[in-house]
Amino acid sequence: MRFAHVMTAGADEPRLVLVDDDRATLVGDLFDGAPEQLQQLIELGDDGLARVAEAASAPAVSWHAVAGSSFASAVLAPPIVLAVGLNYAAHSSELGLKADTAPTVFTLWPNSLTAHDTVTSWPRTLSESVDYEAELGVIIGTPAKDVGADDALDHVWGYTVVNDITARDIQFSEAQWSRCKSFDGFTPTGPFVVTADEVPDPQDLHIWAVVDGQTVQDASTGQMIRSVATLVAHLSTAATLLPGTLISTGSPGGAGYSRDPQIFLRDRSVVTVGIDGIGELRTHCRITD
Repeated sequence: MRFAHVMTAGADEPRLVLVDDDRATLVGDLFDGAPEQLQQLIELGDDGLARVAEAASAPAVSWHAVAGSSFASAVLAPPIVLAVGLNYAAHSSELGLKADTAPTVFTLWPNSLTAHDTVTSWPRTLSESVDYEAELGVIIGTPAKDVGADDALDHVWGYTVVNDITARDIQFSEAQWSRCKSFDGFTPTGPFVVTADEVPDPQDLHIWAVVDGQTVQDASTGQMIRSVATLVAHLSTAATLLPGTLISTGSPGGAGYSRDPQIFLRDRSVVTVGIDGIGELRTHCRITD
């Protein structure tokens, strides 16, 4: 199943929709007490998802076209956003950084979350070295604590697309990576979340990025140093991964920082990152003086 958050006329908050090809229906209208946002649906567990599927099959359900929808972030208020760095050998090599024996993990601030087809802006005085990173986002469905890699995917609710936008000059001038990746709007997600049953093998997905019409990343999630299952298992040893947690699993090679000449996001750049079978996520860039 495929879900998204959209803004509807007269609504103060985004509402959850179930997407079926080129049409969508409001989940909150399917039955009394139906969830209005993804986090609520995740917390209802398998029974809630099954009830949504059953209600959506009724002939009286009202559907509308997905085209023209105004999206919100695929995840709105996750318990935490965890990001993994240096999880593709090509990317760690091009940055001149060593992939350590343990994953490089940091958090992304909630203000960085934003939606498909929205504008992300930053002041020129803060950074002129802003880069793109196409990443697979993993959303936890059930609490995971000390799980083994063989069981880790059982705790995954679904997958989404993430663009881990990064101010490279700040990244290489500080000892932590959270601030350089957590400017307002630096973590676009979505537009869709696909349930885990739709992705039988998260290590067999085509992932790519296009900047201003040029393909700059083109890889497979099979090139990850540590698989999704390995990452979930590792992260669960330190603390319980709560339902709704978003894990951004790292970017393949092709970052703008390492290119010759370098490609940094400019005023009015358009970035599209995508993962086949999950979706395409577009970001419009603006640089302010």
